[in-house]
Amino acid sequence: MNAEEPDFLRTARASYDAMAPDYAARVPDGLATRPLDRALVTAFADLVRENGPAPVADLGCGLGHATARLDALGVPVFGVDLSPRMVALARRTHPELRFHVGTVTGLDLPPETLGGIAALDVVGHVPTEHLPAVFTEFQRILVPGGQVLLGFRAGTDDHTRLTERFGRDIELDHYWHAPDTITRRLAGAGLLVHARTVLDPDEDGKRDRVYLLARKPWAGQPGRPAA
Repeated sequence: MNAEEPDFLRTARASYDAMAPDYAARVPDGLATRPLDRALVTAFADLVRENGPAPVADLGCGLGHATARLDALGVPVFGVDLSPRMVALARRTHPELRFHVGTVTGLDLPPETLGGIAALDVVGHVPTEHLPAVFTEFQRILVPGGQVLLGFRAGTDDHTRLTERFGRDIELDHYWHAPDTITRRLAGAGLLVHARTVLDPDEDGKRDRVYLLARKPWAGQPGRPAA
């Protein structure tokens, strides 16, 4: 582990490691009961395939449910999660797929490796000031024309901390980003949003679910805006 690793990564890893067995038993596959969310994942997969054969990374893959769905849609895909215990459970649940331990700020991949990045419920654990580094890393490892699918809960750039779940003590921070904030940060890293979908909260939720599709421009297209 990097001694200089940001606190938000350290606390999220510890929290998900602590919750992993209970999470696997009690948190369902969210896409299984959300047809609109599934349709957006399908559209993302279609766009990736149209751009070429480069693989997709499912970041914050958790138990690997979205990874498996992307695989079923015909895109080469692997999962990445910062929690070793979640990765172990994903490998057990989907032994035919690849899963790796890693973080969104340091994916240890060569430049222009990926055709797509799916990051569902990931940026909600990233403080606003760290978003530029995350999105710059995305831009570095995507091929030209590569797609990003972000899913997150909308807010007003506020923040809460969860200190208990499933009877376990944790320190899990949630950052409720405004969609415009995420769009600006993506653009600042050279990733241009070309679709935005806002879905009503779940029955037991209070915040809209937001999906953004962004693209790394092809050669000759406008990219990073002037400061």
